[in-house]
Amino acid sequence: MRTISFFAAVIMAVALVGCKPANPVLEIEGGKIQGVESSVKGVYIYKGIPFAAPPVGDLRWKEPQPVVPWDGVKIADTFGPGAMQAKHDSSNPWTSEFYWEDPEFSEDCLYLNVWTPAPGKPDKKLPVAMWIHGGAYTGGWGYEPEFDGKVWAEKGVVLVTINYRLGIFGFMNHPLLVEESPHHVSGNYGILDQIAALKWIYANIAQFGGDPENITIFGQSAGAGSVKTLVASPLTGNLIKKAIIQSGGGVNVRPAGAPAATQPTVSQMILLGEAYKAGLDWAGYDTLEKMRAASAAELMALPARYTAETGINVRLSTSPVIDGYVSSESFDTAALEGRIKDIPYMIGYTRDDMGNPEEGVRRFCELRSAAGKPVYAYQFAHALPDDEAGSHDMKGAFHSSELWYMFKSLDRGDRPFTKADWELAEHVVSCWTNFAKTGDPGLGWKAYTPSAPDFMVFDLSADGTKDASAMGAPLKRE
Repeated sequence: MRTISFFAAVIMAVALVGCKPANPVLEIEGGKIQGVESSVKGVYIYKGIPFAAPPVGDLRWKEPQPVVPWDGVKIADTFGPGAMQAKHDSSNPWTSEFYWEDPEFSEDCLYLNVWTPAPGKPDKKLPVAMWIHGGAYTGGWGYEPEFDGKVWAEKGVVLVTINYRLGIFGFMNHPLLVEESPHHVSGNYGILDQIAALKWIYANIAQFGGDPENITIFGQSAGAGSVKTLVASPLTGNLIKKAIIQSGGGVNVRPAGAPAATQPTVSQMILLGEAYKAGLDWAGYDTLEKMRAASAAELMALPARYTAETGINVRLSTSPVIDGYVSSESFDTAALEGRIKDIPYMIGYTRDDMGNPEEGVRRFCELRSAAGKPVYAYQFAHALPDDEAGSHDMKGAFHSSELWYMFKSLDRGDRPFTKADWELAEHVVSCWTNFAKTGDPGLGWKAYTPSAPDFMVFDLSADGTKDASAMGAPLKRE
């Protein structure tokens, strides 16, 4: 009897050794971490992982620095603060749609979030996608209500969403900062944060079951502009294997001989720096020490205060610049000259988007397809449902409307979504995750070619079902 018990104990011990816990403690840059299970069984989320040191104090307006190590096991059950920005109110038309509950905002904002079905399984080598939020480079955060990664993870993609510095903290130019910088530049701190997050993913994502050699970056609006900057930047090397550009335009179509730059050039950057310097000097912040000692609230209020008290209307740029370090040239120039990353691309916009993006998107697709490279174009044409009172501020297939569908997060919104909306969301998210896996969205979506310049059109038919006739059909030029 004792012999039988002994062998039973040995067998059980061996079995336990070979059985890894479903939610293991992971070892990453900075220390040990453990996630929490999401509402989908088998999918785990890691909230608020620091990917760089807090950019505060002496690190304000400096390149992101290495993570500050922590002791013990960090339980990643709380999102980190969003980047410093103005609180959202009814004057912002996107408030009722996406920004109805602001999180904490702080300069200490360099955190990312991971959704995965395979924590602690480095041999899984699942595709990885890094999401860059929009918001005009002045607002937004990586865990807005519509950004839910559990469906992506359920479909076998490790999803990472990130924060990055915004506004004056992420994109300010100033001659004193140029003088201090080892690269003699200033102004692209938010983009450098994105690059730091990308490098963090490459170094650590295997612990979450992801493949560092299969990273897709994607973003919408300013996030799409960021994607364009990253695929043209010499600092991203070959880390990016696929890219999705959503409502960020394509290649600007300009008259012959006109400059193609769409970002401020080095000479323009100097002028921007002088504009910032004038306002800061006027307020008494004439040294780096004083600039870094000023409160965030004081700095954010400075442009309006300067205009009110001097009568000089100043509009300071808060977007990426061509600095000769992060960006050597504009995306337009790099694309026209074939110097963007040579990878598969997906690009598109919404039917009621800002401006008239179709021609620029077609121009980008023509350049890629003429070079024999895969590129997939789309138009999200579905008008979002509204209640009987028509109370939602945003109407139709508005700028950002596809976000509810590509994350299949309709349950987080307050619109009267129908079964057909959920079916359309399933179709959209399947295309996006397929692209992240293989560079081909599948489901009947053909690459754009000179002989077949087709867009995938995402829409519902008049009877409220998915419009199969529109999927993959040519998009008629206006």
